[in-house]
Formats: sequence, C-alpha cells, structure tokens
Amino acid sequence: MSTDRLSGLLDEYAELEKRLADPAIHADQNTARRVGRRFAALTPLHKAAGELEQARADLEAARELAAEDPSFAVEAEAIAAKLPALEERLAELLIPRDPHDAKDVILEIKAGEGGEESALFAGDLLRMFQRYAERHGWVTEVIEAQDSDLGGVKDVSVAIKTKGVPEGGNGVWSRLKWEGGVHRVQRVPVTESQGRIHTSAAGVLVLPEAEEVDVSIDPNDLRIDVFRSSGPGGQSVNTTDSAVRITHLPTGIVVSCQNEKSQLQNREQAMRILRARLLAAAQEEADAAASDARRSQVRTVDRSERIRTYNYPQNRITDHRIGYTAYNLDLVLAGDMDGLLDALAEADRQARLAGDTELKRT
Repeated sequence: MSTDRLSGLLDEYAELEKRLADPAIHADQNTARRVGRRFAALTPLHKAAGELEQARADLEAARELAAEDPSFAVEAEAIAAKLPALEERLAELLIPRDPHDAKDVILEIKAGEGGEESALFAGDLLRMFQRYAERHGWVTEVIEAQDSDLGGVKDVSVAIKTKGVPEGGNGVWSRLKWEGGVHRVQRVPVTESQGRIHTSAAGVLVLPEAEEVDVSIDPNDLRIDVFRSSGPGGQSVNTTDSAVRITHLPTGIVVSCQNEKSQLQNREQAMRILRARLLAAAQEEADAAASDARRSQVRTVDRSERIRTYNYPQNRITDHRIGYTAYNLDLVLAGDMDGLLDALAEADRQARLAGDTELKRT
C-alpha cells in the first residue's frame, strides 16, 4: 500500500471539503459540480482509511487490556481478523481509477451493414440505453438524430446525465464506457418475407462529456457552415439556414447538428459533441503514448469487429471480450443491463488488480 499516495489523496479530500463548505464556490455551478464529483470519488477512500485506522487503534487498545485481563484476548483476535479485509479494500481503492468515471457521456449509435434492418437495430439499441438510464434516474437528451424510413435510426447522438453529483464518483461513464464498439444482431428482419435469419450490425461510440475547462478550442481553428435542415427523403424541415456544421481544422473532426430550431442552439449542441470527441482523441493519444497495449473503441461498423452479439431466436446475448453469455436478451433490451455491466466491471477490476491499465474495451 502506498503511504505517500494515500496521504496525498486524503489531503486532497480535506481541501475539497473546505472548498465545498465555502458558499462562494456555488456561484459557479460548473466548478461546484466538478469539485463535488471529485469529492464524491474520494469519499469511499476516506471512509475506508478511517475504518482501518479505527480498527488498528481498537486492536492496540484491546491488546493492552488483554495484558491485564485475559478476557479481552478474544476481542483482540476478532478485531485482528477484520484487518486483512479492511486493508485489501483500501489497497483496491488506491489503485488509480479511470479519471472520467464521474462524468456524463455522449453516446453515438450509427447503423452499419444490413441496410434498413441495421437502422432498426440501432433504434433498438437507443431504446435499450434510454430504458437503462431511466432505471437509474439518469436524464437522456437526444442531441442529433437521422431517422430511417421504417422507424429506425441511421445515426443518433444522445447525452446521458446523472442528476446532481454521482455517489462515490460513479457517473454514467463508469457504467457505459465499455459499450463502445460494434454490436451485432442475428434475427429475422421485418423486411424478410421468407423467415430467414439475417446478421447486421450497428456501431456505438461512448464519449465522456467534456466541459469547457477540459478542452481548449481556439475559435480560429473552427470552420462553421450553416445550411437548411432537412428530414427523411430530403423534405425541408424549415425555411431558414438553422443547421450547423462545425469542422475542427487541426484534426479534421466534423460535427453537424440540425435537430434544434435555431442556429444558436444547433451550434451549442455541435460544440458539445466536438468537445467530447476532442477530449476522447486527446485521451487516446495519451494512452497510446503510455502503453501500446491499450486499444481505442472500434469506429468502423464492420461485423467482424464485434464486441457483442444479440441473438433473437435463442434470446441470447454474448459479450465476446469476457466470454459472458446469458439467455435474457428480452430483459436486457428492456433496460435490465446491470448483470452484463456488472460482469464487465468485475473483469475490469480484476484486470486492474493484476496490474493492467483496465479492461480492454474492444
């Protein structure tokens, strides 16, 4: 157990506690929320360290009393038996965690191979995530969506947020960060007249939502174009140039938004997505420099690069990264994803305990 690291984190906890007690911090809600998230993330560590310190003090006192009265020896042994579990818990909390765990996310789903059936499956994935968010009391907001003719989605970006400060620093990212990659579906499409099972895929990209302080964007690096919004089939949605396309010239990242009625609102939404993508790109670059072992999320919707398969005939869901299989696909699609996500979280925990950076997300 690193004493220096523990001491440093406990000092940080104490400093954050002082900042949150100062009414002045609440004049800036963004700063207050950021400090509150970090404080919440360190709270379990502070509690575990306090429990271990108290147990050690109790053990020392019990042993001193046992020297005078043997009846206290039993109590001393009981306290001593608890110490290894407390020490293990604290050591686990000291393992560096994902710095984005407390963040909200922007989740993008893109239809891939499979035509209209893929778009329908992308819509099913969107509803799955929305239902899961609802179960946890999170808020979802569709930022941008391109619907398909049969009610699916070709491309959608949705923000998923916690209400207030997430307990223990476990925000939306801590639960959904492994969902990025290619999701494959096997089922009889509604467009199939002969009952044959088809395979198609949709791509999911999960980005921690970046705040302005997380990413610095030079306005001179942006090219902003406006155009007229349009819906399915090219029909005009409105008669003003309210849609916005932002190009980040240094990276070539392009973001378009047309869901909102005003140009200003579309620009703000596009900037949210751009900040999230730039933060993810910066993190990916830093990770690549630190370790060649870590891989980024799959960004191509190729069925061969799947992370998970949804098999409707067998009501089966399989996550190929950890060998997880369950026959409750209907429940998972209804938002009951905790069994699957708990398995991924446990695999990540074991990987970190073994010294790996984290569970490979692809």
